[in-house]
Amino acid sequence: MPVRPAVTEAELEAHLRGICFKTGPPRRIGVEIEWLVHDARNPRCPVEPDRLRSAATALRALPLTSLLTFEPGGQLELSSLPAASLTDCIEAVTADLALVRPAMLAMGLGLAGHGHNPWHPPRRVLTDPRYNAMEAYFDRWGSAGRSMMCATASVQVCVDAGYEEPGPLGYGRRWLLAHLLGAVLAAAFANSPTSEGCPTGYRTTRQVIWSQLDPDRTLAPPPGPDPRTAWVRYVLDAPVMCIRSEDGRWDAPEGLTFREWIRTGVPRPPTQEDLDYHVTTLFPPVRPRGHLELRMIDAQSGDSGWIVPLAVTTALFDDPEATERAYRIVKPLAETAGARPAPRNPLWRHAARGALTDPELHTAAVACFAAAQEALPRLGASPEVRAAVAEFTERYVARGRCPADDHLDALYAAEGDLIVGKDSQ
Repeated sequence: MPVRPAVTEAELEAHLRGICFKTGPPRRIGVEIEWLVHDARNPRCPVEPDRLRSAATALRALPLTSLLTFEPGGQLELSSLPAASLTDCIEAVTADLALVRPAMLAMGLGLAGHGHNPWHPPRRVLTDPRYNAMEAYFDRWGSAGRSMMCATASVQVCVDAGYEEPGPLGYGRRWLLAHLLGAVLAAAFANSPTSEGCPTGYRTTRQVIWSQLDPDRTLAPPPGPDPRTAWVRYVLDAPVMCIRSEDGRWDAPEGLTFREWIRTGVPRPPTQEDLDYHVTTLFPPVRPRGHLELRMIDAQSGDSGWIVPLAVTTALFDDPEATERAYRIVKPLAETAGARPAPRNPLWRHAARGALTDPELHTAAVACFAAAQEALPRLGASPEVRAAVAEFTERYVARGRCPADDHLDALYAAEGDLIVGKDSQ
């Protein structure tokens, strides 16, 4: 890789402050959707790496508008381009999926929307230096890192940071809203209650896995009045996962923070490019990358299941009236959250285990989904999208349920049938 000149700590802090929150009118929306790839005939059969490589080659030849990538465990991800409206975003990704799914089926492969692989244990199929280093790093905390890398999938919604000035659409308010609303979204769309065919005791096992990883790079920055300062401190004080090199392993001295790397210049002086790469190895529930990337929603089942979390989140962030209502609804949840950053505070633990069976989260979800439904016509959402949100609200939110409950009901019903079958023999 080309040699870049070393820079000072002050220069890198200024760089981070300039890129983390790019403020202005909220106009753009994006979505990143992940799926578990499985054998179309037998989902419980792991897909061999050669089949995944062949699929990647074939899919990258398609005329997609979204960026297509594969995660370490073979999960497929589509990342939309920033869209000017909710409708534009949905139409673009839907068109891409109309090309991807048939191509996958022609290769005997299917896509499944689960927040955590319900069939088999994590197995890494990508051997890039980045993932070798990531696996070695997270292994210090146990097996959760491998599960996160290879067995989880999500719907990540990207919204603009908002105005520089205070107010309902100001970036400071939206930053706080994202963290409080995040627990509500995690609970409402919880969709990962099992692992290797067995219930885990959680509605969103994916969130539990994230809470078991390195807290310095997966928890939210401490709350405060200045999100930029909090984020800059968070980034520079996070341990360095890897130092890239053209030869050999991408190792980093254990415990070395980026700030210490700047100050010592060992094993080599870091560059701005190193800092930008370091940011991509940080995984808090809300990541500011100019825009806000909300990372807490489990992957959803069905061809269009991803549309509902995208529509609800967009409505609650980009319609001024819905944003103000949502903020008033979730602000009291800060008392439950306490001082600990998400996702290790009590609020997020309740979301992971009980989802909308938790009374506070259920009350907040009912009110937030009502605000979103009222806002969607103002955002120009199609009748089909509004109907999908209404159906999800009636089927799950109003009843204190989430998609994970359907999986658990089916699992327990199947176990009951097995017991009945044995008793009748």
